[in-house]
Amino acid sequence: MGIAMTFSDSLRQYFFLTLLLIFSRTIYAQSAADDIAKYREMIADGNPSELYEMSGEELWKKPGGPKQVSLEKCDLGLGPGVVDGAAAQLPKYFKDTNRVQDLESRLMTCMEKLQGIPSQSIIDAKFGEGPKKDMDAIVAYVVTHSKGKKINVSTANPKEKAMYEMGKRAFYYEGGPFDFSCASCHGSNGKRIRLQDLPNLTTHDGAVAGWGSWPAYRVSSGQFWTMQQRLNDCFRQQRFPYPIYGSDVTIALSMYMAKNANGGIIQTPGLKR
Repeated sequence: MGIAMTFSDSLRQYFFLTLLLIFSRTIYAQSAADDIAKYREMIADGNPSELYEMSGEELWKKPGGPKQVSLEKCDLGLGPGVVDGAAAQLPKYFKDTNRVQDLESRLMTCMEKLQGIPSQSIIDAKFGEGPKKDMDAIVAYVVTHSKGKKINVSTANPKEKAMYEMGKRAFYYEGGPFDFSCASCHGSNGKRIRLQDLPNLTTHDGAVAGWGSWPAYRVSSGQFWTMQQRLNDCFRQQRFPYPIYGSDVTIALSMYMAKNANGGIIQTPGLKR
């Protein structure tokens, strides 16, 4: 009888400690999430992205490249030179390239055609350096002119629809040494990494929270990150090879997220940990 009581007591104690541990972790995670939210509020004023935006405006208007021409006639989908609301409707199909393009791939087209800057020189550059540093600034300038506007991405064109479907397949594709996919982290509710909540990009609200807040300035790296760089880092964390800058798979993933976020409000440039 004494042995049975001892075993029963130990079992109850085990379950009590397990529940206490789960409860403590939940409380700690919630507390950490609250602290992160407060931290973001504290640094919200004076987003360093404003410095990138100012530099980008200068680069947009300044003659550059071998042709010494500005980007002021670049057509981002709303007509030559129109930046107001342009980022809110990208990615989209462009007839002149016969491709669906996101902001960065479209800017590369403009730089090559208008300024004579080879796209490959941008593709080959390191993030945050040389031509990509200029790209960061121009992206910051363009997306700032869509802040507060509704996301309005179309899949009316067959190539846009095909790109969305490709993005959906890529989102759920598992691979790499750990069989990870984008959906492993962003395909269901209630997931977090390093105590930070991860948006469920398959839902409208989650897609708005994710897509609608990038590009962003990352405090931890002291850099402005474009969506291409954000996706590149996701592939790195999945232990996948880095995708080619401006490749169809990155544009397809952007199309998938953007379409899921349709109607949401853009909050870029965002401010991240």
